[in-house]
Amino acid sequence: MKKIGAIAAASLFLLAACGSSSDVSQSNTEGEKSEASVSGSILVAGSSAMQPLVAAAAEEFEAENKDASVSVQAGGSGQGLLSVSNGQSDIGNSDVFAEEKDEIDAGALVNHPIAVVGMGPAAHPEVGIENLSKQQLIDIFTGKVTNWSEVGGADVDVTIVNRPDSSGTRDTFVNYALDGATPVEGITEESSNAVRQIISETAGAIGYLAFSYYDGSVTPLQVDDVEQTDENVTSGKYPIWAYMHSYTKGEPEGLTKDFIDYMLADTVQQEIIPELGYIPVADMKVKRDAEGNQSDI
Repeated sequence: MKKIGAIAAASLFLLAACGSSSDVSQSNTEGEKSEASVSGSILVAGSSAMQPLVAAAAEEFEAENKDASVSVQAGGSGQGLLSVSNGQSDIGNSDVFAEEKDEIDAGALVNHPIAVVGMGPAAHPEVGIENLSKQQLIDIFTGKVTNWSEVGGADVDVTIVNRPDSSGTRDTFVNYALDGATPVEGITEESSNAVRQIISETAGAIGYLAFSYYDGSVTPLQVDDVEQTDENVTSGKYPIWAYMHSYTKGEPEGLTKDFIDYMLADTVQQEIIPELGYIPVADMKVKRDAEGNQSDI
């Protein structure tokens, strides 16, 4: 992964005096500029769609703050929300709103929207098609279509690759690509990396991925003749997208606050997010609430 340019020296140090996990050191020399550094360790867990972004941000953050450690784990949005709610992690990443998970006390969590991610159907390169109508997509994932020749593709059986129920990527795809229809059982993989690998290696396979996972090994399928592009997401033309949320239990403090602030600062928002295939929230011309209602900004 290409290294992101470091921000100017004045912004390398975050003035965080709220919490024991951040240490502030200042020079006693008269006339010399004060410097602050952050230290300690935090755990960030949750959305695998968000993991590449947070891992890249953590790497840059640690490079600029040598005494800080940010561990990043996947496991799915549901697990991220549960872990931060239970105090097992300091930050829970999710590509669904906490309010969408019945088992989560959303009122106890604070939402920090970091980015937007597009998602879509991805197929083995030899299925023979590049576009599906939404109805064809629903028919494939609900088992009504079992061979690609039924939708104009190659004569090869369809293999469905799913994420588990705890996955925010699955929730987003089911809600906005399948109109709430339940996918048939197929191959279930815990991470988006594994989904991509299975699709690329299995003739007739189809699953769903965040745009950030496309690397040329699978084919992103158009939906109703609309391509999976950032421009189509930001304009509202392409409907399969989600916010990338970082949740904290209450207002963040110490190193947790330092890292949240870093992800909202220019280095991440203007450099890392676009480079890794995500979309800055500020670029969106539409918005969506926890009930799934989309409207113009």
